[in-house]
Amino acid sequence: MTVMKFRTPKFRVRSSSSFDTFDVQSSVNNSFNLKMNAQFGIKNTNFGPYKYDNTTVTFFYKGTPVGSTILRKSKADFRRTKKVNFAVDLVTPTELASNSELASDISSGILPLTSQSRLSGKIEIMFIFKKKRATNMNCTMEVNIAAKALQNIKCK
Repeated sequence: MTVMKFRTPKFRVRSSSSFDTFDVQSSVNNSFNLKMNAQFGIKNTNFGPYKYDNTTVTFFYKGTPVGSTILRKSKADFRRTKKVNFAVDLVTPTELASNSELASDISSGILPLTSQSRLSGKIEIMFIFKKKRATNMNCTMEVNIAAKALQNIKCK
């Protein structure tokens, strides 16, 4: 019976993300324009495939959305972690341009970001039993401006 138990898959941002465009300005106009090659991981520990639907992954800077991408419908094979790569444009919204918190974060060299999403799908155990499962992604991360790298990724 333990084999037949349905487990909720895990959905995370992986640490192997990189940047194509990296433009951070800390003068009068505090802003950032980043093109991040994000890698997401869908870990399926079930003894059957997890077929998931389209979902939107949104990135936030202190509660304000700064970028999003759409994860297309696909499947994660049983007992595997599916790695999916996407390009995400992270751009400063106009309401954050005069924000003093953004200015202090840019001058400190660390830009804190969060990402959120909900991935819904269906698990097939032994190709007979089907069960709907949804998993939430809620990750915090930091962009190191000097190293141009993503660091301290923590997901719940």
